[in-house]
Parts: sequence; C-alpha cells; structure tokens
Amino acid sequence: MKKEIIIDATNKKLGRLASEVAKTLRGKTEADFLPNRTEFPHVTVKNVDAMSLSEKKLKETFFGSYSGYPGGRSVKSASSVAAHDKRDLLLRAVSGMLKNNRIKDPILKGLTLYHGDKE
Repeated sequence: MKKEIIIDATNKKLGRLASEVAKTLRGKTEADFLPNRTEFPHVTVKNVDAMSLSEKKLKETFFGSYSGYPGGRSVKSASSVAAHDKRDLLLRAVSGMLKNNRIKDPILKGLTLYHGDKE
C-alpha cells in the first residue's frame, strides 16, 4: 500500500524543499525504512509557484545538455526555466538529489507537482 504525502511549497526555499521531497520520496522519513524496498510513497507538492527563489540562484545556475553532435550543446539559465515552468526547476533539483541507479525513475514517478492548491 502506497502512502500519500502532501507538502506545501509556499515560501520555502528551492534547495530545502527539494531535499525534503527527495528524502520523503525515498522513504527515509518512515520508521520502517529499508534501502532495498521497491514500494515508495507518493508525494504531492502544492503551490510550487509560491516557492521562494533567490535572484542570485536564478542568475548563476545553468542547465546544459549535449546531443553528441557538433554544435549540439544547449544551455538554459534557471531564470528562463523558471519563467516557463517552476515545476521543472523543482523536478531537476529533486532528480539531482537522488542516486543514479535503477530505482531513480520509479521513485520520480511517485512525484506530482501542482501550481496551485488543486488536488
């Protein structure tokens, strides 16, 4: 049975919120945590648009990807990503805080991000 956990992101800093969400997604906040467990809680984060972002973080953080072809490098600033969708910033931060192994994708499937209060 999957647990349902709701977190409100209003006035919370991006990094502290991401670490709380990553820890909860992994199941480390439960008393019966086991590292080899494959059933993870479902986490819902509300009010992602009301999350607090510092100007310095938005200016100095960049996300890059490389296709493998010449000229295939693309770089986006955090401010351009946040202008499009703040949920993507939180998703990237949470993804970066999880281990790169087989269970990373199933863990991230249990994360739902909402702009407002809707459930």
